[in-house]
Amino acid sequence: MTSSGSRTTENTPHPELPHFQELLDGTNWASLATPYGTGESLPTALTRLLDPNPSIRAAAARDSLDAVTHQNTIYEATVPVALYVAAILNHPATAAGEHAREADLQLRHPTRETLLDWLGYTAYDADDQRVAMGERHFGEGFLDACPNMRAFRYLRPVIYSAVQPFLTDDNVKVRDAALVAAIPLAEHHALTEHRNELADHAHRLLSTSTDRYKRDRTLEALNAWGHDTSTLENANDIAAREYHARMADHDLWWASNGTGGCAEDPPF
Repeated sequence: MTSSGSRTTENTPHPELPHFQELLDGTNWASLATPYGTGESLPTALTRLLDPNPSIRAAAARDSLDAVTHQNTIYEATVPVALYVAAILNHPATAAGEHAREADLQLRHPTRETLLDWLGYTAYDADDQRVAMGERHFGEGFLDACPNMRAFRYLRPVIYSAVQPFLTDDNVKVRDAALVAAIPLAEHHALTEHRNELADHAHRLLSTSTDRYKRDRTLEALNAWGHDTSTLENANDIAAREYHARMADHDLWWASNGTGGCAEDPPF
């Protein structure tokens, strides 16, 4: 589903992904709103994402990505941070030192996995389902009232171009994170031709991964694209699907019951 409020913007040509240093130096971070104020401190944290020390990069990811993420909302600073993250995905520094044999490094999530996971979470915060929910509650002008979400949606092909190479990365954690990030990005009309490729990668993930979140997202995508997933689901997938269905029924009942479970309207 493509929101009617986004067609004009999403049908225009898309820019190339800028160089990360251009984004860092050319953005007025202090003028951009975040959940906690402005993005004045973001350049320092974003720069440290390229530190050769994985521990410093992990702390930088918390300082920069958490600073623009709150309650599934796209803020002014979220969009340039997403572009910066996409622009550094292939930088050698984002994998430096991660094969060291020190015990404290062996269990660390690869930096690229962390960055791709964040791009995926952010893309889901701006996906078609989120827009449809907004339009049901606020009308077709929902995206007009959410310029930051609209800006992110416009840039989905640009971000996808940075994510796509990691669908075949040597590191399985990076590959899986890239797939789950690519799925919501591929909702953009200019990327529908990539869905067959993503479906192939989805079969691979479902044959190897036990990650509940990633399996759920992958199965949802295949079903949305018209694929039969009956042979791809395991017992845990079926149990999770049935649980989500029960919760959805409960939420629907609660939403339609204006008394919040009371037999009659409260006396106020």
